[in-house]
Amino acid sequence: MRLSQGPFVTRRETPSDADTRGTEMLLRAGFIRQLGSGLYAMLPPMTRVLHRLETLIRHELDGAAQEVSFPLLQPAALWRQSGRWDAYTRAEGIMFAVTDRGGRELALAPTHEEVAVAVAKELVGSYRDLPLSVYQIGRKFRDELRPRAGLLRTREFVMKDGYSFHATAEDLARTFEVMGDAYARILTRLGADWRAAQADSGMIGGTGSREYLLLSDVGEDTLLSTADGLYTANAEQAVSRAHPAPASPFQTTKRRHTPGTPTVASACAVLGCEPAHMIKNVLYEAEALNGDQTSIRPVLVSLRGDHGVNPVKLWNAVSARMDGTLTALEVADTEQWAGNLPLGYIAPDLPDSADGPFLRLCDGAAAALRNFTTGANKTDWHVVGANWGDQFPLPEVADLRQAQAGEASLHDPVQPLISARGIEVGHIFQLGTRYTAALEMTFTAADGTPQTPTMGCYGLGVTRLAAALAEQFADECGLVWPALIAPHGVILTVVDMKDAAQVQAAETLYAALQAAGIDVLLDDRPLRAGVKFADADLTGIPWRVTLGRGVAGGTAEVRERRGGEVQEVGLGEVTQYLQTRLSQP
Repeated sequence: MRLSQGPFVTRRETPSDADTRGTEMLLRAGFIRQLGSGLYAMLPPMTRVLHRLETLIRHELDGAAQEVSFPLLQPAALWRQSGRWDAYTRAEGIMFAVTDRGGRELALAPTHEEVAVAVAKELVGSYRDLPLSVYQIGRKFRDELRPRAGLLRTREFVMKDGYSFHATAEDLARTFEVMGDAYARILTRLGADWRAAQADSGMIGGTGSREYLLLSDVGEDTLLSTADGLYTANAEQAVSRAHPAPASPFQTTKRRHTPGTPTVASACAVLGCEPAHMIKNVLYEAEALNGDQTSIRPVLVSLRGDHGVNPVKLWNAVSARMDGTLTALEVADTEQWAGNLPLGYIAPDLPDSADGPFLRLCDGAAAALRNFTTGANKTDWHVVGANWGDQFPLPEVADLRQAQAGEASLHDPVQPLISARGIEVGHIFQLGTRYTAALEMTFTAADGTPQTPTMGCYGLGVTRLAAALAEQFADECGLVWPALIAPHGVILTVVDMKDAAQVQAAETLYAALQAAGIDVLLDDRPLRAGVKFADADLTGIPWRVTLGRGVAGGTAEVRERRGGEVQEVGLGEVTQYLQTRLSQP
């Protein structure tokens, strides 16, 4: 390809819509253009990157799954049957829902679990038809509230999603690891700095899931791991050993007057104790949807004063105890549920409201406290030296707190958790019968009985992975693509298009590289050499061959984009040199 014959427009200035380095370089290098919030056009260089990435994915999945293509428009009836329609359209609100001219409701696909089951029902009759494993690469749509970071969080994106069906949970577990190994090979071949982490299954559901993340400071996810490599988890899911609370200074139970102390810090300052000695009680309001009926229930959460609530763990705990689909969970206004009693003075035994009983939950670390202090259900008063089972009944215990870096791991108390930021690019799930049972999929077992198959699903963001690689590898000069997915392997830069010898050498080498099967880009634009060099760095093509003054002596300058290594190579040896270097992992 010749640059003079294609749409190639780069920018010198930083675009106003670039909020990360990777996004800036993708925009400046002419790979993408923004059309609206979370909506991007993929220009020729980015399209080539995505096609090469898809080819890599297909290669690694060959033999493990067969490729299919499901419709983007899905009947709402399937989502209602699975129980996710309200969750996706009203609770999270991330699904685009449309109505056709016949009045039929349709979903614009954010994911395809329901469709996969509906299709598999027609393909699977007996245990002999299992396992069944399929995947597709196509567009997905999500109504993101706040799109950010270019292609990392968009409203329309390309994704590889796969689905498998099995006669036994053991067979599902094997395929789960097969897919995980495929993802590991893909990320390793790309040279990415990546981690696999235990993760929350979210609205997809299931009994267990694993995320694949590229480490990056712009990542939205926090990982907590140990140096021995035996534990890595998303902070939403992570567990740890809480730092032991120091011995309590309170040996007897008393009510203490604590005026003007609505916070943990202010109360501890007056009482002469540490936050770890306190039980704080946070009042939430949970909203659930059951059919067309919405219900509200207050939730009182007790935890140590030095700990924070993990919102994902709390959501899961409350959701499991509510009738219907949980649609909202927020800190409550105390006027309705606590008679305007400030949160800082609430006790674990706050009387139930006339509007309904509290769902009472206590984090495990808080449940272990003895001789603690807490609110007294009266403004400006606290109770000290209290104990569960004596002064206060112990609520239902659950893991609700946020694990923190520096806390000891569960598997080894001498291994502290280490924090890092990451970009999620893949997520695999063991769904069990969550969807197959809801959509009434069965197969005939060997003994003739009808059974429900177990299911897995496996997602890998294509545009998201490309964007994450841009974030991880970009430097101050531009993009730095892995050779495996770079838009071109080599760029030929002619220093002076008025120099006939340089132009002839470039044409000869261009033809030789093409004949050798090397994807080469010829920069034959009549521009200054400095502009061409800057554009070559900006686009991140792995190798640049410069044809300048050295042509008179029969040489070209060959420069590697990553690392900046420069070699003078004879014009007749450039093709073999690049073939060797491009074939290296």
